[in-house]
Amino acid sequence: MTHKDSPHISDYKTLGIVLLVLLFLTFTTIEVTSFHLMAATVLVALLIAGVKGYIVLTYFMHLKYEGLLLRILVSAVFVLYAVIVIITFFDYLYR
Repeated sequence: MTHKDSPHISDYKTLGIVLLVLLFLTFTTIEVTSFHLMAATVLVALLIAGVKGYIVLTYFMHLKYEGLLLRILVSAVFVLYAVIVIITFFDYLYR
């Protein structure tokens, strides 16, 4: 069995740290909504959600162990997500 074929098992310490980071980001998102930043509140919440999505993809879905092609495809999805959010904000701004 080669290294590429071996299962990717994360230790509990790493998963615990990831859990704490995700909880911190969740509570940060909740706190951001208490400030009146108008449209920037949604932007900050979406940015935090993007970071949380990246963490989940990297650690829980083991994307860091995958090949370059899959990483590029997932990155393309994030770029598409960012473009859609930017277009939505421009639409909201110029109404």
